[in-house]
Amino acid sequence: MNVLTQEIQTHWMVIRPLFAIHNEHDYDVAIERLNELLDEVGTNERHPLYELLDALGAVIYAYEERHEPIPECTGRDMLQFFLDEHELVASALPELGSEETVKEIIHGKRELTVPQIRVLAERFHVSPAVFI
Repeated sequence: MNVLTQEIQTHWMVIRPLFAIHNEHDYDVAIERLNELLDEVGTNERHPLYELLDALGAVIYAYEERHEPIPECTGRDMLQFFLDEHELVASALPELGSEETVKEIIHGKRELTVPQIRVLAERFHVSPAVFI
């Protein structure tokens, strides 16, 4: 083993626990560490810990991709989500049509049209792809 490898091994033993996410508990600890780093580093790319923040974020993302996949959902599901999230009712979206039209979309009796998708994306400040 050369000097560089020995030095890396010594330091790795200290920081390895930061990157070891094997279960939900490890994941929760990693999220806490990430939040602490975000509080400390923020968006300052010159901060000495910025690369650590970036690397930990990548490790967490990889764990989430493997263990917490985002479920598939329809435009209708997303519309319902945004209505619930913003505490809105069908009549609060006249730009989609009548209250009855909005209810038909929510209940799957009618599909969202391209113009309706554009309106929803603008209203909720998201990509139109969210509703496709």
